[in-house]
Amino acid sequence: MVYYFNSLKVLDHLVSRLLNKKVLVTGSAQGIGLAVAQLFIDNGARVFLSDINDELGQKETNLLGDNAQYLHLDVSQEQDWIDVADKIKKLDVVINNAGITGFFESSGPHDPENLDMTSWHKVHQTNLDGVALGCKYGIAMMKDSTAASIVNISSRSGIVGIPAATAYASSKAAVRNHTKSVALYCAEQGYNIRCNSIHPGAILTPMWDAMLGEGDARVEAIKNVAADVPLKTMGEPLDVAYAALFLASDESKYITGIELNIDGGILAGSTATPK
Repeated sequence: MVYYFNSLKVLDHLVSRLLNKKVLVTGSAQGIGLAVAQLFIDNGARVFLSDINDELGQKETNLLGDNAQYLHLDVSQEQDWIDVADKIKKLDVVINNAGITGFFESSGPHDPENLDMTSWHKVHQTNLDGVALGCKYGIAMMKDSTAASIVNISSRSGIVGIPAATAYASSKAAVRNHTKSVALYCAEQGYNIRCNSIHPGAILTPMWDAMLGEGDARVEAIKNVAADVPLKTMGEPLDVAYAALFLASDESKYITGIELNIDGGILAGSTATPK
């Protein structure tokens, strides 16, 4: 059997996979969140970017055109979510991306023997509470949608342990499981809302900057990280954005409760511990 494809129809589909969908992306002033926002707008969506870095967030939003709007949102604060939900009203997609390692946002330490509880709570408030609130208010804004999707950005660190970053690993593991609970809850309620998680690993984002250094040292550090990745390269934010695009679009209408690893093959082997 021979199939003939109309190239114009295919092209139209590729640039309109999220046509007329309203999307909220948290933590989108830079890195993965910004890449998601850019790609989604390119695919026909109207995107609400949000962050706590209002200056950078507004600057990047201004570059994205008429289908982008910026909103201040500290994902750890429920009142911020209430305010955002009141402004947006209805949504089709929520990308819960905002997250911190805690290394630069709290005093630490973060190992299990000496961990500082204030730092522990700070990480969980952003990474876990932020996702829980994103799902809570996302459901409220999406339950009347005919085809809605929540995508929670977890981490490979939610699947393997990190001795020096227990709060981060714990919070991302909780996101992984909460995603499944949300997926089943929405199905039980008869809502047309799917919920899935993405687990990036070794993605070159600003989160890595302080660890990689600058100049020649940075080049060497990136080379060393890449050497431990089966595909021998660090990923780019766009690699994660494309996965989010698939899970946000109607192409994944029969997929809910999954975890999708974007890590160059790290978790496929036995040496999965992040460096």
